[in-house]
Amino acid sequence: MEAAFTLLFHLLLLFLGFVHAEANTSFIFNGFLQANLSLDGTAFVKKDGMLAITNNQGRILGHAIYPFPLRFKEPKNSDKKLTAVSFSSNFVFSIVPKYPELGGHGLAFVIMSSKQPANCLANQYLGLPNDTSNAKSSTHVFAVEFDSVQNLELHDINDNHVGIDLSSLISNISEPAAYYFPNGSNINDNNISIILKNGDPVQAWIDYNSQQMLINVTISPLGIPRPHRPLISYPIDLSTVLDEYMYVGFSASTGLLTAFHYLHGWSFKIGGRAQDLDTTHLPSRETKSVEVFHRKGFAIGIILASITLLILLIVGTIHVLRRIRNGDEILEDWEIEYGARRFRYSELYSATRGFGERNLVGSGGFGKVYRGVIPSTGLEVAIKRVAHDSRQGMREFVAEITSMGRLRHRNLVQLHGWCRKQEELLLVYDYVPNGSLDKLLFDDEHQKKKTLTWDQRYKILIGVAQALLYLHEECDQRVVHRDVKPSNVLIDADLNPKLGDFGLARANDHNINPQTTHVVGTLGYLAPELTRTGKATASTDVYGYGTLMLEVACGRRPLEPQKSAAELLLVDWVRELHSQGEITKAIDSTLDHYDPEEAELVLSLGLLCCDPQPDFRPSMRTVVQILLGDAPLPPVPLDVPLEFPRGLPEFSEDDSDPSYCRMTSSQSNSFTSFDKKMSRSQVTRATF
Repeated sequence: MEAAFTLLFHLLLLFLGFVHAEANTSFIFNGFLQANLSLDGTAFVKKDGMLAITNNQGRILGHAIYPFPLRFKEPKNSDKKLTAVSFSSNFVFSIVPKYPELGGHGLAFVIMSSKQPANCLANQYLGLPNDTSNAKSSTHVFAVEFDSVQNLELHDINDNHVGIDLSSLISNISEPAAYYFPNGSNINDNNISIILKNGDPVQAWIDYNSQQMLINVTISPLGIPRPHRPLISYPIDLSTVLDEYMYVGFSASTGLLTAFHYLHGWSFKIGGRAQDLDTTHLPSRETKSVEVFHRKGFAIGIILASITLLILLIVGTIHVLRRIRNGDEILEDWEIEYGARRFRYSELYSATRGFGERNLVGSGGFGKVYRGVIPSTGLEVAIKRVAHDSRQGMREFVAEITSMGRLRHRNLVQLHGWCRKQEELLLVYDYVPNGSLDKLLFDDEHQKKKTLTWDQRYKILIGVAQALLYLHEECDQRVVHRDVKPSNVLIDADLNPKLGDFGLARANDHNINPQTTHVVGTLGYLAPELTRTGKATASTDVYGYGTLMLEVACGRRPLEPQKSAAELLLVDWVRELHSQGEITKAIDSTLDHYDPEEAELVLSLGLLCCDPQPDFRPSMRTVVQILLGDAPLPPVPLDVPLEFPRGLPEFSEDDSDPSYCRMTSSQSNSFTSFDKKMSRSQVTRATF
């Protein structure tokens, strides 16, 4: 009864909104002081009438939505089938980044089935539902994005484009931001670029013709008449995308890169062309006057500018000298290129309360990790302080910055920036409250609280696999992580995994073979061929991931010297159980419930990933498809031949992780093949 009453109440509210929608199918706002809009997040109206959808703080989002649903589908002729109606909108916007060289994440004109869409996060996804494909979501979205950052995860064409998105953050069509200006020849118009992130106002027109089933998007700098040729003409029947009643408005968000996203004016109409804005009376940011100075005023201006420039040079010189004296060094050449912000050492020192023990959250061979709060933004971060005597020198430090600076994926730890004071190196990441997967699996304090359920473990395995797929195939350059293990997987508050620690990572162009290097990684996760070739490849990452799969499913480490010879190596033990037809006996005994079919799939797939022959291992794309149920699991051989080494690499005595190793050239050369091919279980007994 209560449920029925609630449903009736909501239907009544919708009906009242629909009545309003039928009577008001057009509106115009030349400024937003008197505008009736639904604002959420950081969206607000400034005193001058400009609508700011976001400010220039990091990790925020804002929405500005017309408060009533509008009717976007109607019956066509006598047919009761609902089809999309024509609509038109024009508006003026500007994007003002905090760091103009880097840009902001852009904004979007949206038509949504919900005024408050679910699953919107404060990151680089324009304030929209953050899955790359929302086709199965209850929130239907039509969006035109004006994007000033290239997001490789979403297949953006560049860092200055306009795109049409249909219930997905991956654009159906996109074009570099530009407008067409007649050249007088009536043959080809001039295509003139528009820089979206320079702060100048841009006017946009969006028109959908239901008869032609065509959406047109046109832009031009404010003050330039509407071009007769649109930037984008995209044939689409929006009847398949839109619901009968939808909400219209704007959405924006910020992540690592920040910007003010402004709206100066907005006009909208269903069933015809939207009314033109009065561009001469729109609110605008404070800008320099374009009036011509009188000669006397111009001379005074030159004198004042010279004095100001001299003062700035003096102040700048003093500032640089102070920075050098305080250890905050000058900007590196590669900092802007890779998009990593440089923090002042004093800022990080304050954030961690002087790198005090109370803020220490972890330590390892690379140094210590501290929890901190950046005073200027309130952002909670993890600060990795590289030890002076660490294995991670400047080369690895730069590798970590350059590897992560351009990587954007929900299952990768987000790099916020870095710092160097004399010989001290620091990296600033997202703070991830649950710590590492390794601690969740094996730390006694965590075990006392709660054991990870099977569903949570399966979700974590999928997330790590998707992160590796992105690194191997979907980012601009192929990145080989080289140290995939649970201690490098961090778990956030929602138990989502985030792969981190790129100190050993190497980036190569796709289809380029990696160069031979020294063997480096963690014992138990090293692929056998690394001891012979020294080449880290995507396949060696797959081997490490396979070991991680078995570790997560079995609840035990890959190498446990206290175990019997038959159980010493995790991979061997699971393979032996598989050969006996009892593979699910390997599942973690602390689990109360688990899905037997999923358990067998994870263990079997882990063995495939750990095949001693790299050519027989699946790619990470295949792994993801199998885990998601989009591809069948190949059969796992019962007895896998193996070329096993005669010796083991030495442990590093000064590392907190005793399984970490670097292999010398002499050790690598001593790894030779058995004259006979032996099964892994036979090799285990023969070697140990």
